[in-house]
Amino acid sequence: MPVVDMPEEDLLRHRVTTPEPADLDAWWATQLAKTTADAAPAVLTPHEPELYQPLSVYDVEFSGAHGHRVRGWYLRPPGGDPLPVVVTYIGYGGGRGLPAHHTLLPSLGFANFVMDSRGQGGRWSVGATADAGAGTGPEHPGVMTRGISSPDDYYFTRLYLDAARAVDVVAELPGADPSRIAVTGGSQGGALALAAAALRADKVKVCHSDVPFLCDLHRAIRIGGTPPYTEISDFLAQHDALVPAALETLRYVDCALLARRITAHTLFSVGLMDETCPPSTVYAAYHEVRAPKQITVSPFGKHTTPTSHVETQLRHLRDHL
Repeated sequence: MPVVDMPEEDLLRHRVTTPEPADLDAWWATQLAKTTADAAPAVLTPHEPELYQPLSVYDVEFSGAHGHRVRGWYLRPPGGDPLPVVVTYIGYGGGRGLPAHHTLLPSLGFANFVMDSRGQGGRWSVGATADAGAGTGPEHPGVMTRGISSPDDYYFTRLYLDAARAVDVVAELPGADPSRIAVTGGSQGGALALAAAALRADKVKVCHSDVPFLCDLHRAIRIGGTPPYTEISDFLAQHDALVPAALETLRYVDCALLARRITAHTLFSVGLMDETCPPSTVYAAYHEVRAPKQITVSPFGKHTTPTSHVETQLRHLRDHL
């Protein structure tokens, strides 16, 4: 793709053109209801208390999609008052890592819940959750095509359900204020933040989505020239018969379509030279958010955010959480 996929003035006008499935809300409501019905109580196990004091750190196991057990970390500052809690989602290929990787927010007075990504955690940070509901049929290496012939079987349906359930779980964790929940993440994590904010709009007050993945998907898989989007385009190049079903599945997990349901104060970031998540796809999601929103634009940014962006996020949390 070109260094900039469309001029900035066009980005300000770009809208997702993929039609929303007529049953999108009803379908997700059914999926969420099934997952909630299958849920067992979360289990919290103290993790290395002498190492992390004065923080409280717990290894959490909770029920995600279809009752599958998902792991996470819960980090909390000292004290007994209910605190605002930030749910952190992880980028593609990574897992929850170690608690030491997530101590910034607790050091500033926020509780932090870090959700592991099922079936990932083997590329750049460790994970601890298997994908118990893996789909059937052929797939490209990676998870982008796992179960892609049906939204019921698709990997990202399960991951979005995990993300929504994480919000439900943190609302009941000790020391968390259920009226002050934020979601955050970059790339895949940014997509999960958007999905959670849309699927649990009644609970999420703040949403941070950095260079989000999985937006404007019908466009993204056509213009995205690098992994992970090429997992899908390369796969469909070999499986012509699956193209209609795959495109239909992607409509159900397109964060540009789900974003219309977000009610949280939302902060995006975008890099105008991002070849992994092309800026037009990010703007497609941004324009669909009808709640109060802002976007940080990095003219020379690639698939990352400027160092200063972390302070922009912290100010946003202080202002709205």
